[in-house]
Amino acid sequence: MYFPVCDVEVIKRYAICEWVKCESKGNVLMIGTVLVTEGIGFIASHVITVLLEDGYRVRATVTNSQEESQLRSLCPESHFNLETVEVGLFQDHGWESAVKGCRYVIHDATNVLEFASLNNDYPKLDVQCTKRILQACADDGGVKRVVLTSSLSAIHDHSSTEPTFMGEEKKYLYNEADWSHVDSPGLEIGAKTITLVERAAWDFVRELPEKKKFELAVINPGLVLGPLVCDFPSRNIEIVQKLFEGPFQLIPKVHFCVSDVRDVAQAHLKVMTLPSAATHRHIVCSESIWWKDIGHILVTEFKPKGYHIPTVVAPLFVTWLSSFFERSDTMMIRRIGRECSYDNKRMREIIGVTPRDLSQTVLDTAYSLIEKGYIQKSKRHRRETEELFTIQKRQK
Repeated sequence: MYFPVCDVEVIKRYAICEWVKCESKGNVLMIGTVLVTEGIGFIASHVITVLLEDGYRVRATVTNSQEESQLRSLCPESHFNLETVEVGLFQDHGWESAVKGCRYVIHDATNVLEFASLNNDYPKLDVQCTKRILQACADDGGVKRVVLTSSLSAIHDHSSTEPTFMGEEKKYLYNEADWSHVDSPGLEIGAKTITLVERAAWDFVRELPEKKKFELAVINPGLVLGPLVCDFPSRNIEIVQKLFEGPFQLIPKVHFCVSDVRDVAQAHLKVMTLPSAATHRHIVCSESIWWKDIGHILVTEFKPKGYHIPTVVAPLFVTWLSSFFERSDTMMIRRIGRECSYDNKRMREIIGVTPRDLSQTVLDTAYSLIEKGYIQKSKRHRRETEELFTIQKRQK
């Protein structure tokens, strides 16, 4: 769709604007739409929020009317800038119409990690899913860039038996040039899947004929935490939820590299249009932390509110015993004691996203889970909330 040259700021409030050269019309503004797959997802819903707030038009894929209602509530004032289309990730048909008219496509491939551990067939299915979306972009011919949300697990995963130290003393700092080895013994099925999916995406774009080529950029976040904007939580958030209501009295010695979902969303916005972002991977994370230290952050804030949160590290044999009864502990046993770090220089210096304070990310996650009802409010916290509400009501 083409519009005559006019006030860029006026146009940008309603759509993506890009100067293009048109022989018959001279310089014009080309108006497009951003497609965001699985719009109800934890990361995707934040991406949609920042896109709408920045004045972009968004088309989100959903699977039912409940998901559509959730998305509509994100930015009520941008209602006319958001449209939805019903198509599932594993559907063969519908992607041609979903992509039609879109200038940019954002596909969150980390959704595969929500299901991959359930079935060894998922790597093949998820590679096919991503290729199906990329093929629709290539066939459409109007897509300029696809931003694929991958994971740090495609760079290095704690479950891998690859050495996490270089030499005897120097800790290895993983960067965008590193890849997880899918044949590495012990590598979890989720990490294997996301690695295969990302590699397949790069190979697909590389092998496209020149007339069908589009740009590809990838974002690699770690354990994504932060507040919920929709009522559909990610499995990542269970890391915080389990400390409040899970079975743990002792915490397994597990290490995480945390990403704030709001930083991840901003990174998508920047990478989508930044010229230097094309053909690159981008690690987006705050810092690495042990699970027990997440517990300590929560204790300081929530113990006075009547919550019991464990902070003592479990001996290895305790975690090993529990792995016989809990599948998640079976997967966790491979990560015990493994520590590694990731270089977020590209995030900070190239795409210009400054990582949020990790403690605030953890606290915002917990308060959001309590507000949404995924963590039961303690009696003391409920009483404090009611008293605060009464005071505010009187002041009004």
